[in-house]
Amino acid sequence: MEAQEIIRCRGHPLVSGTHPTTFEVTAEPHLTSTGNCIIGIAADKGCAGLSSEFKYLLAHDDARLLTRLMCGEVEVEIHSQGSSQFTLNHPSDMVWRRSTFVCGRTIGIHSDQVAATLPDELIENLIAEKEMVVTLIATRPG
Repeated sequence: MEAQEIIRCRGHPLVSGTHPTTFEVTAEPHLTSTGNCIIGIAADKGCAGLSSEFKYLLAHDDARLLTRLMCGEVEVEIHSQGSSQFTLNHPSDMVWRRSTFVCGRTIGIHSDQVAATLPDELIENLIAEKEMVVTLIATRPG
């Protein structure tokens, strides 16, 4: 089983990409220097805006999430896990986490990338306020 979502957002001059355990995309139109996990702003949806089919599929312990970040000529793939604890109900935010912490903003746990490990070229494009396309592909066995 598989479901896909596309999110469009953009960078901001204050994107730092230095957070050691998470990264975030938000529908909020602004960013401050303390938001070191935020890599994309002005997203066209948060967790709550995802389709019910996608949310249902991802909210299982055996679900896998493939995230593709495309910004300029840079493409990055992130592999994460779903969870039966997911509520996916935050209106503006999506957070990918290295840990297993879950809240309404969490879209992926056990992520193999965080803000601090994303390629410098991606962060540079985001600092230049380029558009980023985030492709989410949730899968479950059988």
